[in-house]
Amino acid sequence: MDTKKALPILFAVMFLVYVGFGIIIPVIPFYAEDLGASPTELGLLMAVYSLMQFIFAPMWGRISDRIGRKPVIMIGIFGLAVSFFLMALSTELWMLFAARIIGGFLSAANMPTVMAYAADITSEEDRGKGMGVIGASIGLGFIFGPAIGGIFSKTDLQMPFYIAGTLSLLTFFLVMFVLKESLPKEERHQTDRKRTGLLKAVNGPESVLFFLSLFITLSLSGLEATFAYFAAEKAGLGTTELGYIFMIMGLAGAIVQGGLVGRLTKRFGEGFVIQIGIFVSAIGFFLILFTKNFLTAAIFLTVFGVGNGVIRPAVSALLTKRTKTGHGSVTGLLSSFDSLGRILGPILGGLLYSVSVGLPYISGIILSAIAYILFKIYTVKTNKG
Repeated sequence: MDTKKALPILFAVMFLVYVGFGIIIPVIPFYAEDLGASPTELGLLMAVYSLMQFIFAPMWGRISDRIGRKPVIMIGIFGLAVSFFLMALSTELWMLFAARIIGGFLSAANMPTVMAYAADITSEEDRGKGMGVIGASIGLGFIFGPAIGGIFSKTDLQMPFYIAGTLSLLTFFLVMFVLKESLPKEERHQTDRKRTGLLKAVNGPESVLFFLSLFITLSLSGLEATFAYFAAEKAGLGTTELGYIFMIMGLAGAIVQGGLVGRLTKRFGEGFVIQIGIFVSAIGFFLILFTKNFLTAAIFLTVFGVGNGVIRPAVSALLTKRTKTGHGSVTGLLSSFDSLGRILGPILGGLLYSVSVGLPYISGIILSAIAYILFKIYTVKTNKG
């Protein structure tokens, strides 16, 4: 499929998927509470989804290398639709857990397969642009989704789940009728024979990039879990103001990912973009410690968001260029490390915050420094290889 036609379709698909995903974010805590969930059970309800993604993303990535991208993307989106409708119909807490587990298992197919699709249709030169477009669509989805969810939850707590489910079904049909397969049949057989090389991907120089990505996600999800409390204590900000701050950060990140990542990687290479991203996000963490009001919170969080936002597309582009095991296998593994960061990050952030309110952000600077060292190790290993 022509890249110029396929990338906008991929953008639309991931945007709609993450709008649907975002719609339920502000609603789930209250919905679960109505079904009798304790704060611990609510935490488990959020974590179980990421756990399913951590376990199953590599499997779906490998399957997409064998049977093609389109059917696996369709499975992922259909699974998401089913889970949203099941959540809407839940009358007991266990039903909500079952819906999250089913949703996590099936929708784990989405991210690695869409990234593999982007890698299939872009040249090595334009790979960063392709990954940036995917990142931008996710960022924008997360901006609009919670806003829609917040509005409709005032009518009825079940309504956002029905809207998210319907949106996912529409996305499913968009993929079915508009998106063409990106992996030719002859290439599927090649990746099937190369399956044994997956262990090499984890043991080779590229393994360092997976851990780099893990530390970046750890620092991001630690910030997401604690910033509401931090901003309330430091600047007296409420939920509405926080919503605006995250919207500004998300918009800035999406603009940079969609417009700048491709140009920078094309001109300077992925390595340069990764290093700049780590440096800028570390500065963002440092600045956040000096938050005093809405304006400083918005500026400092946006600095962090822009830095953090460019790292993932550049890492994805670099890994898909280097892999010999198939794009799906490597993006599946990357998604798995990302999910692990999303499971551990909020726990780490919460623990550090309970010791001192600024600790999650100081640890963010340290995690950024570790990520930078890991990138330097990767450079040395690659040069030796």
